[in-house]
Amino acid sequence: MGSYLVTGVCGFIGSKVAEFLLREGHRVTGLDNMNSYYDPTLKRYRLVLLRNFVDFRFFETDVRDPGALRNIFAENRSFDAIFHLAAMAGVRYSVRCPEEYVSVNVDGTLNILKLCQEFGVRKLILASTSSLYAGQPLPFSEELPVNMPISPYAASKKAAEVLAYTYHYLYNIDVIILRYFTVYGPAGRPDMSVFRFIHAVLNDDPLVVYGDGTQRRDFTYIDDIAEGTTRSLSLSGYEIVNLGSSSPHSLREVISLIEEFTGKKAKVVYKPAEKADIPATWASIEKAKRLLNWEPKVSLEEGLARTVMWFRENWEWVQGIDVSREGG
Repeated sequence: MGSYLVTGVCGFIGSKVAEFLLREGHRVTGLDNMNSYYDPTLKRYRLVLLRNFVDFRFFETDVRDPGALRNIFAENRSFDAIFHLAAMAGVRYSVRCPEEYVSVNVDGTLNILKLCQEFGVRKLILASTSSLYAGQPLPFSEELPVNMPISPYAASKKAAEVLAYTYHYLYNIDVIILRYFTVYGPAGRPDMSVFRFIHAVLNDDPLVVYGDGTQRRDFTYIDDIAEGTTRSLSLSGYEIVNLGSSSPHSLREVISLIEEFTGKKAKVVYKPAEKADIPATWASIEKAKRLLNWEPKVSLEEGLARTVMWFRENWEWVQGIDVSREGG
């Protein structure tokens, strides 16, 4: 069994990846700074679930703190791979606070790469984003040029990808870049549309949509994402792989399904589209099928039904989650 470091382990994707690794019998060291970009109640909830596993250790540490990171690496010299999932996410907030995105997503990634080189860690799996594909033809394939990011978030993730390639080239570190497409599911991010929409409908609050609701997203269920992420351990060299549902749906379709599963009518309020948002995402997943023998299993209908069920089961505390941050 392996020993792995998962950064951003209390985040939505990080916690599920750690859970998958632990269920497979691996040892997981997790770190997270527990920041308040969105309501940290959800991060604490995810952490409680991970602490049920005996082979899980947690450090409250920031990837921007090289000294603290070095201590973790020095104490655990035998990491078989790093899942670098810690990041500042969210398109809209990045437009208002670009410095924070460069600090975490670029400087933090550089710190991790330097320590991989220093301590001889031979594999890095790096979370990236479909936001890089803005302006490219659909469906988005990994071979497309992604040199014109339209948000600081996308620009910072592009910079992280390029840095990772540099360390692959210089130090022969295997680097696997995973470009995620609109991940949703139980205990998701409250700045993302699915969480905000369900929360609004169940609370009888206005449901805010930026644009006319016809914009499409390649909504991908969290368990599918975690499975693809852990399978990427099998890869070597430098690879970029899309993980998405390859079945885009409009926001209006999502709202309609949420109304069906909650039995309640949404109070939709339309606002002008954000300039940094892209009108559609759609993943080509032929490479993931070929290299990882991976494709998504959970349909949007099933995934939303599961998510609504989680909301109902946890409504006593989820009702009070702050959803004022809108990440896009």
